[in-house]
Formats: sequence, structure tokens, C-alpha cells
Amino acid sequence: MRGTTTSWVVIAIGIIVSLIGYYFLDGLFGAGVLGHGLAWVLLGALDLMRPSVRH
Repeated sequence: MRGTTTSWVVIAIGIIVSLIGYYFLDGLFGAGVLGHGLAWVLLGALDLMRPSVRH
């Protein structure tokens, strides 16, 4: 298994959580779930850029 697999899994989970928050939940709770999912996407993308993961 490559070192970037974990990063891609984190990004995929973040996308799924973001879509759930955006389409299925209303109000502040939905906004919170959306933000949490976007944070997972951002952290997964940052993890891809780490030198220890790239090499």
C-alpha cells in the first residue's frame, strides 16, 4: 500500500461528510457537519503535501 492511500481515504470521507451536511441536514447542525467535512478534506490534502508521504 502506498503512503498516500491514507490521505486519499481522509479526503474521500471528508467529501462524503460534506455532502451529507450540505444536502441532508438543515440549520446550524448541517453547517457544522459541512465544515467538519471540509476540514477533513483540507487536512487530507495537507497530508498529501508532507515530504515524508511524497517520498
